[in-house]
Amino acid sequence: MATLAPLPATADLSPARPCALADWLLAVAGLVVLMVLVGGITRLTESGLSITEWRPVTGVLPPLSEAAWEQEFAKYRQTYQYVAANAGMSMSAFKIIYFWEWIHRLLGRLIGLAFALPLAWFWLKGAIPRGYHGRLAALLALGSLQGVVGWWMVTSGLWTGTEVSHRRLAVHLLLALLILGGLVWTALDLRALAANRNVRPARLTPTALGALAVLAVQLLLGAWVAGLRAGHVASTWPLMNGSFFPEGVTWIGWRTFVDDPFLTHFLHRWWAFVAVLALVMLARCARAAGNRSASLALHTVVGLQLLLGIATVVLAMPLWAAAAHQGVGALVVATSAWAAHACSRQPTA
Repeated sequence: MATLAPLPATADLSPARPCALADWLLAVAGLVVLMVLVGGITRLTESGLSITEWRPVTGVLPPLSEAAWEQEFAKYRQTYQYVAANAGMSMSAFKIIYFWEWIHRLLGRLIGLAFALPLAWFWLKGAIPRGYHGRLAALLALGSLQGVVGWWMVTSGLWTGTEVSHRRLAVHLLLALLILGGLVWTALDLRALAANRNVRPARLTPTALGALAVLAVQLLLGAWVAGLRAGHVASTWPLMNGSFFPEGVTWIGWRTFVDDPFLTHFLHRWWAFVAVLALVMLARCARAAGNRSASLALHTVVGLQLLLGIATVVLAMPLWAAAAHQGVGALVVATSAWAAHACSRQPTA
């Protein structure tokens, strides 16, 4: 009787599909970058308080009739932002700010579906490699938490102020960027697994961890600058209104470092150079590990981000420059995760 020839030793009978998973995660990461960009525009146009209710399902559709628009506008006219800053706003102007907040929330829903539905499919098909189920579930949980944090941020300014809390804004933005980094890192681990099924997940080295910590401080300062509208306190560079250290800082103890727009602007513009140095070191580490592409990408986006930051200041905060600055900031996070992963590869088993 004829016998079947033995399978090659390298045959992989597992249904796991690490390459497909990696491509899916990178696509979701791209949506998160877009979300950060639209979120920046929403903040810059002060659109975040235009929708006064959180309706995860029924809020998918915008108002579809003039009566529905009048109803939404009537709710907005009850907010403190309208009374204090936008009294007399026209319906056409309201529709503009409503659009940005609506598209921001719609993107959040789209990202949730783009992650949850494929995850369920991969999970049921047994296509997720061993050891990755918990990580993907954690990313799903963080994404769900982001929706709650977004509404928590909106409520901070809905009825008692003209804008949301800059502290809650920072939590919202940093959580989005943490999710972005997690998506990229996990996708890269899966790509490595597809190339070698014995490879171990990457682990942060001290160099990579230090660089990412420096970057996190800069991102936090940037979120505070956005939330405090601190970019408007000076439109000169490198001096701030003729002085290296700005005049106008109101010292109120430790809260000065969190709540004063002059000081947060000063810290953000000069900590940027510490971040540049740290990320250049990270890029060099990635290059030394053999990943020239990650090194080149990180150098490019860091240089572009620095130039955009200066341009945003000296051009007095035009919408295009400020929005691009936030969008490229998300790309800095993604490429930093790529470079950190490159220089943190562990030897195979």
